[in-house]
Amino acid sequence: MQWLNYHHLFYFRTIAKEGGIAKAAEKLRLGQPTLSTQLKQLEEMVGKPLFERRNRKMILTETGRSALDYANEIFRLGDEMIEVLQDRTIGDQTHLQVGALDSVPKGVILSLVMDAYKISSTCTVSILEGKGDELFRELCNHKIDLILSNYPPPALEQRQVFSKSVAKLPVAIFGAPAFRKLKRTFPHSLNDQPFVLPTVHSKLRHDLNHYFKLQNIRIVPAAETQDTSLQILFAKQGIGLTPLSEVANENLINEGLLQRIGTLKGVYEEIWLVSIQRKLENPIAAKLINTFTLY
Repeated sequence: MQWLNYHHLFYFRTIAKEGGIAKAAEKLRLGQPTLSTQLKQLEEMVGKPLFERRNRKMILTETGRSALDYANEIFRLGDEMIEVLQDRTIGDQTHLQVGALDSVPKGVILSLVMDAYKISSTCTVSILEGKGDELFRELCNHKIDLILSNYPPPALEQRQVFSKSVAKLPVAIFGAPAFRKLKRTFPHSLNDQPFVLPTVHSKLRHDLNHYFKLQNIRIVPAAETQDTSLQILFAKQGIGLTPLSEVANENLINEGLLQRIGTLKGVYEEIWLVSIQRKLENPIAAKLINTFTLY
């Protein structure tokens, strides 16, 4: 039985990525004869050439392309193993890392964290808030275990993605006490009023635009942000009305900081919980993707 020499595979992968032995040798700080010998030994073990030499260029053969696909997957799994094992525990505690879009209501994040503690009272939880593309990239790189998003996940590098809708929250219009009078003839009282809106790339913004068009309401955008904390801050200062999920903002109403002007019939903010296939699962993340819901 022949055993694969991973040094040979690593050198072959570097040669393929750099496009030749000279550049690979420079990158690895090795002599070109050493790399040539390592490549030759791998080709002898495989029994077929991995490169064709054409006009001083090294072109992968069909066998070489297959070998490179395997090499990329082998080293990707190796990186995943190190990242997952290093981050799996802190002492005897399981460590759960959650990414949340800025636009996800903080109450939803809190509910997920509380459910994690119900699964394991000794776990530690890290929350990373940010933009969707950044968080999904971190998910692919196994820097985080789960994502809370207000839109379904994109296709991620042909990786198997698991997602489910965990909440469908009614959306209402909120404003500072000065806007209280708009309750009387809602929603048509919103016409020509200033608004603090989610940014145009969000699903909620498109749903709002559709709603206002159907109701023949013209609003005046005063500010745009994807961070709900900023939406609330701007609204409290009277900069404009703002659309927010109803259930996440009861405390602001109770404290008199914001007024609920009215609920938008048929407009919802849907929240998704997303994970990605891993060889070594985080047990709490695996449980949450199956059980967590706010319906």
